[in-house]
Amino acid sequence: MKLKRGKMLTDPPDCATADIAFTLIIFFLVCAAVQPETGMPQVLPKTEAKTEKRDQSQNIEVSITPSSIVLNGSPLQLPEFAQRIAAALKQKTREADRIVVVKSAPETPYPTWIQVSQAIGDAGGILTLELETERRIEVE
Repeated sequence: MKLKRGKMLTDPPDCATADIAFTLIIFFLVCAAVQPETGMPQVLPKTEAKTEKRDQSQNIEVSITPSSIVLNGSPLQLPEFAQRIAAALKQKTREADRIVVVKSAPETPYPTWIQVSQAIGDAGGILTLELETERRIEVE
């Protein structure tokens, strides 16, 4: 005796396609390898609202432009800068005195900035950046 078979459904239901797509997106996001950014690690010191003037020492200031490196007001080339910064930091004994404030022009080449920051680090200095901050003051 032959049994009648019902009509077979050959297409998957349309409501399942969104679920499948969502599952695949989640799968690839979880399995994708995220490569961390590499670069020169830096610890930026925090600013304090109140500073005592008696314990505050004079920090070494370095300005980097595309054409020169200025250490405390005197322009230098990179080899001479490395020697002068090492000599200046050799005299400093406290960690707070070893802070070097670096100002950089926007058009400064990145390799020059890296060489200067490495020279400061090799000499034992603590690199800190002077950034321009924008303040908005509303007057009523």
